[in-house]
Amino acid sequence: MHSLPSTCKDSSSGCAGQAKRTFPQDSDSVSPPEELMCPRAGANTPMKKAPAPLNMHPLDNVIWQALTTRQSKFAISLGQARRFMPEVTSLCAFLEPTEQGYESLAALAGAGGTAAVFLDEPYQPRRGWDHVGGAPLLQMVCANGRGASASRPGGPEFVELSGADVPEMLELAALTKPGPFGNRTYELGNYLGIRRDGKLVAMAGERMKVPGHAEVSAVCTHPEYTGKGYARMLMSEVMRRIRERGETPFLHVRQDNVRAIELYERLGFRTRVHLHYAVLRRI
Repeated sequence: MHSLPSTCKDSSSGCAGQAKRTFPQDSDSVSPPEELMCPRAGANTPMKKAPAPLNMHPLDNVIWQALTTRQSKFAISLGQARRFMPEVTSLCAFLEPTEQGYESLAALAGAGGTAAVFLDEPYQPRRGWDHVGGAPLLQMVCANGRGASASRPGGPEFVELSGADVPEMLELAALTKPGPFGNRTYELGNYLGIRRDGKLVAMAGERMKVPGHAEVSAVCTHPEYTGKGYARMLMSEVMRRIRERGETPFLHVRQDNVRAIELYERLGFRTRVHLHYAVLRRI
């Protein structure tokens, strides 16, 4: 999953080089990042960006857009495909699900590597790929400003989570399976938690960011502490912080997670589109 090819050739530029990690001057800017750079000995040659389709909504092809705009500093790019650094999350994207897109994704994943993608249609078998998992998804948006109060008198204290909390965050994510979560996922945005007797029992935070929008993600509660409203309270605080920045909260949830969807609808989220999550392994 972490292996990368030593060289590549980007069809849009014709320049050969390694898969690129791109670092914009302002990682939180909502404007398009500077041109990707294709390294050569003694010189930096600008490489043309793969163009986005006209009139694309910021939440369409959202992984690609996050890696192209506000979170391009976490991107590894190769041809028509991009991915988050593996230690951040396994999410990947291509500009379009064409042969060229899948070829770029295959080169980016490397032999035996995996790629987690969001698709508009159910995954169709392709030569060179093994479909190892996935599920129908709902992309939901909270555009009306509603949401329960983040806290209540006598309620639990929220703690800011950081790198020191990563082992516990990974343990909670492995237990509850809210989605891909890596050693550096917490760097994508604010992550909050609730502790009981010193133990991290619930958390929520921000993952993908695109112009005008921020994703609420990693909403999870230890099974021994469910039914106490922790997820609602944490989500409400995360949403409040997103709105304070003038942005709109959105999220992704498995279509069969009825209990979670009911909570999200009470908080004001509404389904925008149906997607398909697929985990693919290069063979």
